[in-house]
Amino acid sequence: MKILETKRLVLRQYELSDANFIVELVNSPGWIEFIGDRNIRDEESAIDYLLNGPIKSYDEFGFDLSMVELKKGTPIGMCGVLKRVSFDHHDLGFALLPQFNGYGYAFEIAIATLNYIKAKFKIKTILAITVPKNNRSIRLLEKLGFTFSRNVFMSTDNEELVIFSLNR
Repeated sequence: MKILETKRLVLRQYELSDANFIVELVNSPGWIEFIGDRNIRDEESAIDYLLNGPIKSYDEFGFDLSMVELKKGTPIGMCGVLKRVSFDHHDLGFALLPQFNGYGYAFEIAIATLNYIKAKFKIKTILAITVPKNNRSIRLLEKLGFTFSRNVFMSTDNEELVIFSLNR
């Protein structure tokens, strides 16, 4: 189901047929470095991720991470807003395949997603979470209007994360 459309992109809900794309995306170098290894190596584990992640959240909340495609149908990444139990507010997430970085796609889909979430779900405060070394994402978050909130350490692996906040 299509969620929104921009000048160059479409954001739509994930389907199980997107499993092979998920395998490619979550095993790309930038994902592994900045988001982490999710141990999704095959279509079966990608289907499990989709069923227990985005597709489950679509039913529960009406939104989650979704497929970003060029208007001609080429899948290039994901973008969306998640509700994690460990945070008081929803958070924006995005990732693109490396060959689509540097064209303004992430900004284009992220701003459209933020506007959609605010209008449809009346969510005014959105977080964004990254690692301190992800300079590209930090610059994008600042361009979107997010401001630094705090650093946190995740107890599972003691990894430092940077939390940004946007109040709209």
